[in-house]
Amino acid sequence: MTDRTHLPEPLLPGLKVAIVHDWLTGMRGGEKCLDVFCELFPTADLYTLVAIPENVSARIREHTIRTSFIQSLPFARRKHQIWFPLFPAAVERFELSGYDLVLSSSHCVAKGVVTRPHTLHICYCYTPMRYAWDFYNLYLERTRPAWLARLLLPYAINYMRSWDEASAHRVDGYVAISHTVRRRIAKYYRRDSTVIYPPVDTDTFTPGAAEGAYYLVVSAMVPYKRDDLAVKVLTQRGARFVVVGDGPERRHLEALAAGRGEFRGRLPGPELVDTYRRAKALIYSGEEDFGIVPLEANSCGRPVIAFKAGGALETQVEGQTAVFFAEQSESALSAAIDRFEQSAWNPAAIRENALRFSRPRFAETIAAHLQECWEEFESGGRERPDVSA
Repeated sequence: MTDRTHLPEPLLPGLKVAIVHDWLTGMRGGEKCLDVFCELFPTADLYTLVAIPENVSARIREHTIRTSFIQSLPFARRKHQIWFPLFPAAVERFELSGYDLVLSSSHCVAKGVVTRPHTLHICYCYTPMRYAWDFYNLYLERTRPAWLARLLLPYAINYMRSWDEASAHRVDGYVAISHTVRRRIAKYYRRDSTVIYPPVDTDTFTPGAAEGAYYLVVSAMVPYKRDDLAVKVLTQRGARFVVVGDGPERRHLEALAAGRGEFRGRLPGPELVDTYRRAKALIYSGEEDFGIVPLEANSCGRPVIAFKAGGALETQVEGQTAVFFAEQSESALSAAIDRFEQSAWNPAAIRENALRFSRPRFAETIAAHLQECWEEFESGGRERPDVSA
């Protein structure tokens, strides 16, 4: 069994609960939130499009995991994204009529599940579907082969965009991971939401005594992260740098590095912590919905060089925890690195910033919100199914 240190007791005992998560292929920011949801609801059933259980936490694996028909399609474990036009049909086929509470953990299609009137559906939303809205042109530009992407992708995306907007009204209440995402939910879905920031594992990510030896990039290596910008600039400067993570952009990034830099792939927890501790600074070139990676670096006492947009504006403090650059250009990032190297940094103050987003604080806040939502739903006289028929 896994540790329950500092976390509240299971929520809403007696209720039948389902948690719906887009896919379970690794432990990124969304899965770290899911890990808390699984702890708050230890008997909940877990629904997902595709699962690679060995790539997720022990706590998540403790739950009954039900996958969609996508799991059985070719290449689903390695390249499930190729089947994205089928995602809406897959998620709508989940049978959720017997549940009292459905908690969707969604950045793609999880929030589109179909529930009955007697079921409360709360969505913890990481963002409205990225490739259908904010980053459509970037995904179109990077998808290969290019001619096929230009021919087919616009039609698929138009369908996904329409479905995403229509299915948004199936949710009873939204929780956004940041004010940045709250604004997107309001614009694309015409719905209000409550902001509850995701958790950072400040008990695991702690400072060490190592001197900063290199610049660090930690990423899932998808186009909107703009890791290409960091790799280009660091290569041009002849700086020592380390890239952690894996994803569809990895070969492209390695080609840009032209033999410079260390690409370490995905690292287990202790190695990742040690890699943060030995970094001069984390470079974060994309516009993030929230951004747990910069806060993991902060939790290890390391500053961040970040693009001045999105979640970084809500989590980082200029001159105290971070240096910002205002545009995604090589000159702007290089100038920010110059400013970083001319500044002094206080690791204790940097870590203090991360503590504002600790896992216990997240667990307590989301638990209180879900409890309140359920009490309001119950007081509204929810309809229960007639099971005697």
